[in-house]
Amino acid sequence: MEAKKNRPINTTITRNTAEFSKGTGNIYETVAMLSKRSNQIASDMKRELHKKIEEFASSIDTMDEIYENREQIEVVRHYEQMPKPTLQAIQEYLDDEIYYRNPAKEDQNMQRLEAMENEAIAEGVTEKQ
Repeated sequence: MEAKKNRPINTTITRNTAEFSKGTGNIYETVAMLSKRSNQIASDMKRELHKKIEEFASSIDTMDEIYENREQIEVVRHYEQMPKPTLQAIQEYLDDEIYYRNPAKEDQNMQRLEAMENEAIAEGVTEKQ
């Protein structure tokens, strides 16, 4: 992954839980969202790492190549030193870089709007009579 300007810190710190419920209104929804985002980040990192390691793969391996492939070791070290996907997801959330929507809530809101519209239409029909 490319290094970002606001790179998250590589250690875990205590966070204010009120900050996590501001975007969704519910801390549990936020945790679920961050979990999904960290899984996305982890799978992207894994795909990227495998792609880079495949560049070093050869059909004929000798003992010298296995023990002395410094470039491959450097690539792996780079990925080991990167912040954990959970920390990256938290940083993205705190920087408002994550788009989040809850289809269940959207359906409920649409049902409420439709019910209000139907009530308004029904009231308009009774007033005309």
